[in-house]
Amino acid sequence: MPAKAIEQKWKEIVSGSRNDRFARFARGTLSAASKLFGIAVRSRTKLYEHGIFKRSWPGCVVISIGNITVGGTGKTPVTETFARALTAGGRKVAIVSRGYKAKSPSLKWRRKHKQLYPTTLVVHDGKNLLLGARVSGDEPYMLARNLENVIVIVDHDRVRGSRYAISHFGVDTILLDDGMQHIRLQRQIDVVLIDATCPFGFDKLLPAGLLREPLSGLRRATHIIITKSKNVDINPIKAVIRKYNDKAEIMSCYYEPVSLVNLHTGECVPIETIKDNNVFVMTGIAQPEGFITLLKENGATVQRVYTYPDHHRFRRDEIEHVYRRAANWHTDAVIITEKDSVRFSKKAGLRVRNCPIYYLKIEIKIQSGEKKFSDCIMNICYP
Repeated sequence: MPAKAIEQKWKEIVSGSRNDRFARFARGTLSAASKLFGIAVRSRTKLYEHGIFKRSWPGCVVISIGNITVGGTGKTPVTETFARALTAGGRKVAIVSRGYKAKSPSLKWRRKHKQLYPTTLVVHDGKNLLLGARVSGDEPYMLARNLENVIVIVDHDRVRGSRYAISHFGVDTILLDDGMQHIRLQRQIDVVLIDATCPFGFDKLLPAGLLREPLSGLRRATHIIITKSKNVDINPIKAVIRKYNDKAEIMSCYYEPVSLVNLHTGECVPIETIKDNNVFVMTGIAQPEGFITLLKENGATVQRVYTYPDHHRFRRDEIEHVYRRAANWHTDAVIITEKDSVRFSKKAGLRVRNCPIYYLKIEIKIQSGEKKFSDCIMNICYP
């Protein structure tokens, strides 16, 4: 069974939208596994809290940006927003990521760069983009491509990666990408993102729900940002947060489309271009529903949607299939996300391409708590 179908069936089961005999049996089995997972997570946290497992501080300001659930909560655009604000405030910033689903460099590459063993990889040295998306991972590559004067590091050992950024580049601020559960690395600021459209992962731990750890983990947060909050009543979400954390600053934000970028030419066109246009959507992200809604809100007529598992690397035949279908439907454009663009071959489909393909550029708009965000940045830049 394809990975996309397995993922879809799992979501139907854990969300409760499917209630046949198999789904009920599967939920029972998943709940048992979830209890074991919960014991393991709580035990690990306690070992760090009691000092049995040692935590490390690399020697500079560390800001963790993470989430309590699996799936897309908007870590990458929020990390980019923090990086831009801190850099503008005079900080020398490095983003340290584990490079989720990155492919290990080939032996030939390692020999050329004299790195025969897994080690720290520099994606961006503040001036030059040094690695591609396949080796660095989707999010680190996208951040490196979009940011100037920011170091981007990939290392599964993020303590080592942080120390490398300090010793080799003299950074004074580390942004720990997807760092909530990486509690081995000490941080001064712990930013936790919560998706307003599915805030608490059906209130169950993996694999019975989407929670990476119990909600009690929210106690560690210094700042909580509720993402995708446009047209959503966030007061019930705040009420749940306050049961576990009555001190964290709470903010909310949403995605604002900026422009469309032609994948093959790099040309930027206004978002208004898609108004009243027929479009196909092709995407491999965790929660494509919000992306599709954004396109519709900006006037696009979405004819067909092709979804794939998160971080899916599009094959040539998949791309060509969509182009052929687009020709049959007289489609005006194919739209993908910016994250998809780093996994999308520009060469694929040259013979059958019949319409432009764009990726959507977005930015974060703070809906509430803008002063709290500004204060956070100011306290770091001007302590």
